[in-house]
Amino acid sequence: MGSVHIPVMAIPVTYAGSEMTQIYGLTEAGIKTTGKSPAVLPKVVIYDPLLSLDLPLDLTVVSGINAIAHAVEGLYAHDRSPITESFAIQGVVALMKAIPIIEQCLSEGTVSTKAYVDARSQALYGAWMCGAVLGSTSMGLHHKLCHVLGGSFNLPHARLHTVILPHAIAYNQFAAFGQLQKLNEALGVTDLAQTIHAFSARHGASVSLRELGMQEQDLDVACELALQKEYPNPRKIEKNALRQLLQNAYEGVLPA
Repeated sequence: MGSVHIPVMAIPVTYAGSEMTQIYGLTEAGIKTTGKSPAVLPKVVIYDPLLSLDLPLDLTVVSGINAIAHAVEGLYAHDRSPITESFAIQGVVALMKAIPIIEQCLSEGTVSTKAYVDARSQALYGAWMCGAVLGSTSMGLHHKLCHVLGGSFNLPHARLHTVILPHAIAYNQFAAFGQLQKLNEALGVTDLAQTIHAFSARHGASVSLRELGMQEQDLDVACELALQKEYPNPRKIEKNALRQLLQNAYEGVLPA
């Protein structure tokens, strides 16, 4: 008897955007692997901002930056297209505009206003776009590191994005300069890596692996694991540079 695939309907209330992909992840024996199957792609996705009004700020921020990571890596993916590039830029801009408004409304207690509902709607719009990028392109070094650190060291996946993404961008800064510059211009900034690092810190997200419970003595092991079965990446994965990236991420220093 063949396998039976049950149709799935997704109603997201966070912002990672994974509902727009055929990607799944499995962790076995401390190793996380990913795959693709049309069976995991929802038949219907419903985005209703009213269902996300009570999402706490910390989950808003980390899931939003999770989505941003999908878009950034898709922006310089080897299999990108003009469509995914456009989606990536629009998705990042939407989320980075929505999150500060959400935080302000939550802090002021003005969550019944149109501005708050609109910001939640804009965040879902950004998540949809970023998720569509993830579903159409290949991920690179950033996601490889998040899978290694989450799968082998049991660190929280969403929170890893706020820590690792700025350093992964800095690692690829020159190899993907043209693509990253398009996002810099769209956001009106000069250094995307430092901008996202500051954005995460300003909105209360973790910016160091130490905060997430990583042990410094495990960084060498993490580096070796990340060198295995490399993901496609604009810059060649070099051991010494990768180890320094992990050290910087552990300490939470400003990416350079």
